[in-house]
Amino acid sequence: MQNEARHNTSPPTRHRNTASLVHTSAPHFAAAHLNGLMALYARPLEGRKAEIRSPKGKTRIVTDFVRCSYLGLDNHPAIAVGAMASLLDYRSLHWSCARTRLNFAALGDLEDALSDLFGARIITYTTVLAANMSALPIIASGVLTEGVKPFMVFDRLAHATLAYNKPVVAAETDVRTIAHNDLAALEEICQAQPCVAYICDGVYSMGGNAPIAELLDLQRRYGLFLYIDDAHGVSIFGEKGAGFARSQIPDGLGDRTILAASLGKGFGASGGILMLGTAEQEEIFRRFAIAHAFSASINVAAIGAAMASQTLHRTGELKLRQERLASNIALFDELVPTAQSGSPLPIRTVVIGDELAAIGAARSVLDTGSYVSAIFFPTVASGRAGLRVCPTADHSVDEIKALAAAISNALER
Repeated sequence: MQNEARHNTSPPTRHRNTASLVHTSAPHFAAAHLNGLMALYARPLEGRKAEIRSPKGKTRIVTDFVRCSYLGLDNHPAIAVGAMASLLDYRSLHWSCARTRLNFAALGDLEDALSDLFGARIITYTTVLAANMSALPIIASGVLTEGVKPFMVFDRLAHATLAYNKPVVAAETDVRTIAHNDLAALEEICQAQPCVAYICDGVYSMGGNAPIAELLDLQRRYGLFLYIDDAHGVSIFGEKGAGFARSQIPDGLGDRTILAASLGKGFGASGGILMLGTAEQEEIFRRFAIAHAFSASINVAAIGAAMASQTLHRTGELKLRQERLASNIALFDELVPTAQSGSPLPIRTVVIGDELAAIGAARSVLDTGSYVSAIFFPTVASGRAGLRVCPTADHSVDEIKALAAAISNALER
């Protein structure tokens, strides 16, 4: 009876620290808002220009280094035309029912096209957040791993849309967070547990990447289940833009790898996707994934935009944009050394340290006509505040040089 009682005892409740987070970071958010760096309303212009509107109605034009449209496809004429044409064709923007009931015919066409493009079974979602929220509880349940609930291991720097699901996942199985890219710790867990799932980003939003080849090696040796959110890696790698993670998996995904990706960053449209490896997985997700069974699909305009983008991904223009992106990243690295210098990934962080100093530097850069993100806790660790810069294929050499000079001047102050 004592052993049975111990076995049935629930693990201690772990409380979230949201109130502490708000209290700690509120002054820095207030300073960033006061300096006109956050929650801006703008109109996109040609290239990476944007017209920002102030609360008093005045406008100014800046060069935007904040958006994650790394290939500059978010205002590509063909994608905008695709969105408008789809809306005119269906004469409806949105169906207000769960996807287990009705789906736009065009959505089926899009998922078939994306499945062919990326070499996986594709399910679309309104956002990557919705895709992650749908996938992680299903993985934790064990229905994808022969009924064995996997020990769920999160990378410490896994995106907030992944980490947010830890309490729900913990209601199903054990959860542990390990240091960033700590393969030794992950292997120890694989040796100790009969079934392990690892949750990480492919390309991390503040720079850096997962070691895909090493993770696949652990998968071969231990049967590790991989869930990789490659929202920032899609389109910018691979002959057809399959992404950072998918392009490193030459064969099919199989039954132990699921990738999430964005249709709204490098892809230039809107929405999120899951890349699945088996028909059984697809059937389970289409029937039981929370954002599929109890929510609606991406809207008709987003479907049309994504269809136009997948067509563009099959043309030579994709490679040209990938090459321009690589060239612009190299130019920025030459002018502004960072911890990410030399990486082919399109995210650079300039670490300053003090939160208010980082906000001041971002404001100084904005005054010169370039808009970058001031990053501070909880986006990054306390004391690691700085600037986040996203070079894209559409930035000109002069725009990158102007930004580099502005950052250099801001750091000297």
